[in-house]
Amino acid sequence: MIGKIIVFRFPKKTNQKNLNQFCKKFYGQETSSQGRKYHYRRKGLLDDIPHIKLIGGVIIVSNENADRLIRFLNDYGAEFFVRDVILLPEDEDILGKTLSI
Repeated sequence: MIGKIIVFRFPKKTNQKNLNQFCKKFYGQETSSQGRKYHYRRKGLLDDIPHIKLIGGVIIVSNENADRLIRFLNDYGAEFFVRDVILLPEDEDILGKTLSI
Protein backbone atom coordinates (compact mmCIF):
# COMPACT_ATOMS: atom_id res chain seq x y z
CA MET A 1 0.00 0.00 0.00
CA ILE A 2 3.03 2.28 0.01
CA GLY A 3 4.57 3.59 -3.20
CA LYS A 4 6.86 6.46 -4.18
CA ILE A 5 5.99 9.78 -5.73
CA ILE A 6 8.85 11.29 -7.71
CA VAL A 7 8.74 14.96 -8.65
CA PHE A 8 11.45 16.13 -11.02
CA ARG A 9 12.60 19.05 -13.13
CA PHE A 10 15.70 20.23 -14.92
CA PRO A 11 17.77 23.32 -14.09
CA LYS A 12 16.90 26.36 -16.23
CA LYS A 13 20.15 26.33 -18.21
CA THR A 14 19.90 22.67 -19.24
CA ASN A 15 20.95 22.08 -22.84
CA GLN A 16 17.92 21.49 -25.14
CA LYS A 17 19.67 18.56 -26.81
CA ASN A 18 20.00 16.82 -23.44
CA LEU A 19 16.33 17.48 -22.64
CA ASN A 20 15.24 15.98 -25.95
CA GLN A 21 17.42 12.93 -25.42
CA PHE A 22 16.03 12.52 -21.90
CA CYS A 23 12.43 12.67 -23.15
CA LYS A 24 13.06 10.06 -25.84
CA LYS A 25 14.72 7.64 -23.44
CA PHE A 26 12.36 8.30 -20.53
CA TYR A 27 8.93 8.54 -22.18
CA GLY A 28 9.62 6.86 -25.54
CA GLN A 29 8.78 8.35 -28.92
CA GLU A 30 6.33 7.82 -31.77
CA THR A 31 8.23 8.16 -35.01
CA SER A 32 7.93 7.52 -38.71
CA SER A 33 10.25 7.17 -41.66
CA GLN A 34 10.22 7.48 -45.44
CA GLY A 35 7.64 10.23 -45.62
CA ARG A 36 5.44 8.77 -42.88
CA LYS A 37 5.16 5.46 -44.68
CA TYR A 38 6.37 3.46 -41.69
CA HIS A 39 5.25 4.19 -38.15
CA TYR A 40 6.81 2.73 -35.04
CA ARG A 41 7.41 3.48 -31.39
CA ARG A 42 10.80 3.75 -29.73
CA LYS A 43 10.41 2.37 -26.24
CA GLY A 44 11.34 4.47 -23.25
CA LEU A 45 12.12 3.57 -19.65
CA LEU A 46 8.52 4.13 -18.55
CA ASP A 47 7.26 1.62 -21.10
CA ASP A 48 8.81 -1.13 -18.96
CA ILE A 49 7.82 0.27 -15.56
CA PRO A 50 4.22 0.36 -14.30
CA HIS A 51 3.60 3.98 -13.32
CA ILE A 52 1.01 6.69 -12.83
CA LYS A 53 1.85 10.01 -14.47
CA LEU A 54 -0.05 12.75 -12.64
CA ILE A 55 1.29 15.74 -14.59
CA GLY A 56 4.58 16.56 -16.28
CA GLY A 57 7.43 15.74 -13.93
CA VAL A 58 5.27 13.93 -11.33
CA ILE A 59 5.21 10.13 -11.36
CA ILE A 60 4.05 7.47 -8.89
CA VAL A 61 5.78 4.09 -8.95
CA SER A 62 6.13 1.06 -6.70
CA ASN A 63 8.96 0.98 -4.18
CA GLU A 64 10.67 -1.72 -6.25
CA ASN A 65 10.91 0.53 -9.34
CA ALA A 66 11.78 3.81 -7.63
CA ASP A 67 15.54 3.17 -7.53
CA ARG A 68 15.64 2.55 -11.28
CA LEU A 69 13.94 5.89 -11.99
CA ILE A 70 16.14 7.74 -9.50
CA ARG A 71 19.33 6.39 -11.13
CA PHE A 72 18.03 7.46 -14.55
CA LEU A 73 17.18 10.97 -13.31
CA ASN A 74 20.63 11.27 -11.69
CA ASP A 75 22.29 10.28 -14.97
CA TYR A 76 20.59 13.22 -16.73
CA GLY A 77 21.22 15.77 -13.96
CA ALA A 78 17.57 16.25 -13.02
CA GLU A 79 16.57 17.83 -9.71
CA PHE A 80 14.07 15.55 -7.96
CA PHE A 81 12.24 14.87 -4.74
CA VAL A 82 11.01 11.45 -3.59
CA ARG A 83 8.34 10.80 -0.96
CA ASP A 84 6.33 7.80 0.22
CA VAL A 85 2.64 7.82 -0.70
CA ILE A 86 -0.25 5.62 0.35
CA LEU A 87 -1.65 3.92 -2.73
CA LEU A 88 -5.37 3.54 -3.36
CA PRO A 89 -6.62 0.11 -4.49
CA GLU A 90 -6.93 1.37 -8.08
CA ASP A 91 -3.34 2.66 -7.91
CA GLU A 92 -2.17 -0.78 -6.80
CA ASP A 93 -3.97 -2.34 -9.79
CA ILE A 94 -2.21 0.05 -12.18
CA LEU A 95 1.19 -0.55 -10.61
CA GLY A 96 0.72 -4.26 -11.13
CA LYS A 97 0.43 -5.88 -7.74
CA THR A 98 -0.72 -5.40 -4.18
CA LEU A 99 2.02 -3.87 -2.08
CA SER A 100 2.28 -4.21 1.69
CA ILE A 101 3.13 -1.58 4.28
